[in-house]
Amino acid sequence: MSAVLAPRSRWMRIRDHLAEAGAPAFRFRQLIDAWQNSTAETFAEVHVLPAALRAELAERFGPRMHTLTPLEVQHGEQVEKVLFASDTGARIETVVSHYRAGWDSMCVSSQAGCGLGCTFCATGAVGLVRNLSADEIASQVMHPHWTRTGLPRPTSVAFMGMGEALANPHLFDALTLLTDPGYAGMSPRRLTVSTVGVAPNLARLVEQHPQVTITLSVHSPFPQQRARIIPLEDRFSLARNLDILDRHAAASRRKVYLAYLLIAGVNDSDDHLAAVAELVRRRSRPELFHVSVIRYNEATGAVPGYRAPSSRRVDEFVNGLIARGVNATRRRQLGADIDAACGQLHAKYLGSGDAPAVLRGR
Repeated sequence: MSAVLAPRSRWMRIRDHLAEAGAPAFRFRQLIDAWQNSTAETFAEVHVLPAALRAELAERFGPRMHTLTPLEVQHGEQVEKVLFASDTGARIETVVSHYRAGWDSMCVSSQAGCGLGCTFCATGAVGLVRNLSADEIASQVMHPHWTRTGLPRPTSVAFMGMGEALANPHLFDALTLLTDPGYAGMSPRRLTVSTVGVAPNLARLVEQHPQVTITLSVHSPFPQQRARIIPLEDRFSLARNLDILDRHAAASRRKVYLAYLLIAGVNDSDDHLAAVAELVRRRSRPELFHVSVIRYNEATGAVPGYRAPSSRRVDEFVNGLIARGVNATRRRQLGADIDAACGQLHAKYLGSGDAPAVLRGR
């Protein structure tokens, strides 16, 4: 059992402060309602609260309810990418994809940059600036920017943006903020955590949040090659992570996703196909494992020799897995035209000295 850490989230500290001060429980609920549903960015704007309480919260916790400021928005086909700045100046990107079936998915960042050095990923080329706080992670979902621009709350949220989610210990408080009925109250089944496999924290995730969907990046079934693509393989092997997910699938009966980024001439051979299929068939509950095949996207800072396979080869790979009895689909990707697809997020202004104008409410 993982040790319970002291709350790091400011919202958790506000809740505790109000309880200790003897404030009625509904006051915190009013504050959370404003956080979720209004365009208010400061405590002073939450007029349903008494003026004295608004002033006290601003003095103790700072004037702003949200710790992120939107700087720039880019629009692509069915996609919106927002560049946010934190109160300390760190810059991250958040992506919303609008699917024609009528649902919206948000891809949130968990770190400013990333220190794992995966060779296919633009964020890895930036290096790790710092972990995002739980409030900064949750603020990407709850920020009034979305209300002001007329966008509904996303149907689902994926931790697939900048950074390795399980390398950030604040992820767990962020999941609580997003799923606990006392805070945002989203269904945990609507949240997906994507990871290259930080085994100790993966074990903690399936223990503490068993209903959250998990996607494990595979990208090669061969350990030596996987270590060249994902250096963390040398520390936390694919086999170790799959053992954790084996037990999780058996206990929870929840589907587990295995992401496979297809790179031409690197990991798209028939030998790779057969080995991936065998990897899945060896699971204790193989029917609960699903391979999501992703066509490689060119990314700033990634290995120069990497290139995308043909669309035909992607389909052949998927169909080959299916023919071998493996659940598999080709992931539909949006946002490549604005560097918002898988592996492309890099916060282009990070360290550049540029300072885009802050976006104001409409």
